[in-house]
Amino acid sequence: MKKLLTFFATVFASSALTVQAAGWPDNYSGVMLQAFYWDSYNDTQWTNLTSKADELSKYYNLVWVPQSGYCNSLTNQMGYADIWWFDQKSAFGTASELKNMISTFKSKGIGTIADVVINHKNGNTNWCDFPTETWAGHGTMTWSLADICNNDDNGKTKAAGYNVTGANDTGIDFNGCRDLDHTSANVQKNVKLYLHFLLEEMGYSGFRYDMTGGYDPKYTKLYNEDAKPTYSVGEYWMSDGLAGLQKWINNTGKTSAAFDFQLKWLINNAFNNDSWNLLKSYTTQSLIGSGYSQYAVTFTDNHDTNRDGSQMLKKNIEAANAYILTMPGTPCVFLSHWKSYKKPIEKMILARKIAGVTNTSPVVSSTGETNGYSVVVKGTKGNILLCLGTTTANTTGYQLAVEGENYKMYVSNGLDITSIKDVDKQADDAVTLPSCAKPVTDAKYYAYFEKPSNWPSTINVWAWDGSVNVYSTWPGSSADVTVAGKNEKNGNTVYLWKYNGSKTVSKIIFNGGSDANKTADFEFKNGNYYTISGLYGNVNSSTTGIERVSTQSQTEPSKVWYTISGIRLNGEPTQRGIYIHNGKKLVIR
Repeated sequence: MKKLLTFFATVFASSALTVQAAGWPDNYSGVMLQAFYWDSYNDTQWTNLTSKADELSKYYNLVWVPQSGYCNSLTNQMGYADIWWFDQKSAFGTASELKNMISTFKSKGIGTIADVVINHKNGNTNWCDFPTETWAGHGTMTWSLADICNNDDNGKTKAAGYNVTGANDTGIDFNGCRDLDHTSANVQKNVKLYLHFLLEEMGYSGFRYDMTGGYDPKYTKLYNEDAKPTYSVGEYWMSDGLAGLQKWINNTGKTSAAFDFQLKWLINNAFNNDSWNLLKSYTTQSLIGSGYSQYAVTFTDNHDTNRDGSQMLKKNIEAANAYILTMPGTPCVFLSHWKSYKKPIEKMILARKIAGVTNTSPVVSSTGETNGYSVVVKGTKGNILLCLGTTTANTTGYQLAVEGENYKMYVSNGLDITSIKDVDKQADDAVTLPSCAKPVTDAKYYAYFEKPSNWPSTINVWAWDGSVNVYSTWPGSSADVTVAGKNEKNGNTVYLWKYNGSKTVSKIIFNGGSDANKTADFEFKNGNYYTISGLYGNVNSSTTGIERVSTQSQTEPSKVWYTISGIRLNGEPTQRGIYIHNGKKLVIR
């Protein structure tokens, strides 16, 4: 009897391990947000993301954030040259702010995905002196030159005088940091301790493994079977195509999903060139079409494929997001796209959830035409029909959920799409611009820019019409830039740029005189007010000065108050008229 009980206990433990290290849940209906882009230090501040928890929870189930360990700098450091693993302060905020964000997200039903950089590591004061660290009550990690690959940096590390004695690299070499030798028992011990720390101390729900082509996938299997994350996805960005992605997933023992880079390349080709019928080949070119959709995390762009002004996906971005939010796999929306196409993407996510589409939902039909493409995906509650370009798809039995340039997304008749319609009724976030940001009448073109506190005091502008530069040499000119005043809320200096030349302006970059301090490429519109995160408002057309200060029921107008240019009003100022309160008058024409 004892032997029998032991047998059953062993079987049960083995079964539990298989379930807990499944890589990515089957029939998973969640959507993930990549909550950063390269140099997104303002947008991705932990406190900023925490403040958006209620909003994000309406659409996203997972939020992926950058590597959060200390890299010996609290500015201009994205975390991918990692140094400290237990010290969790970073350019995005303090450790306590990070833990608060993760716990707040968790209370709203959002899991946070940690970016795990274990292919390589940086030294603290030189190439190889990895710091000793202790997780109180759990263990200490120490390192030696035996933990670094023998052939690191193609032999440059050894040639520089560091007698590294680890085994040869089990993957591709990474030039710039030290490649960890994952055959080392000490490296394995340290990585396991680190992963448990992320899950148990910090509260993360799972991992995004960076640069997994740099070491054998069997080590991902080893680490996942030990840590048992609910979610694991690897960045396997290699040149061996779909077969390579499938092999990587298989060799992790299917303890990890992978980003569907093959689908990404297909999306680039189809959407950049309006070549919709190329999407028919998803069945032979992607994870989602080859029986691996459970282990596929789909995306249109990420921090590497859209970086430093160079973006792989250049056209039909909104339509491309409609595509990944229709298809099986787990969609990962890129923060830059979320900011630029917020309401359409909200509708797409809601349509997906209303139809009950999951990562393993079957594709019912896929039809490519000369100028279009249509696909039907079967959800647990109904179907989604997506039409791209110009198609002859039969929409009988469907209702339109969301549409935009070159796409229409439908869901089955009978499904309640009230929540989708309500997205258009939602007021945009109230915008209160600093008092120094006012309309300008003495310039052909003008814009405001709120300088980050750590930037130089001289601000340059680089403006162009999409192809011809207004200013001849980078970084542009500061001659047309003056200080307009201060933002009363945070004390940041606000600059005004004015231009009366003959050239047309459609794009603009603000910078502090170097590549280290510059914004992304912004779309230009007269009177726009920009921060480093992007467009904040427009002095000519925004709802500047209108701020809702109570969310009491509309049936009690006396308790619904707005502040408009310093005048408090009762009732909803949505129509023309004269509003009076305490002897003050506001005329809305």
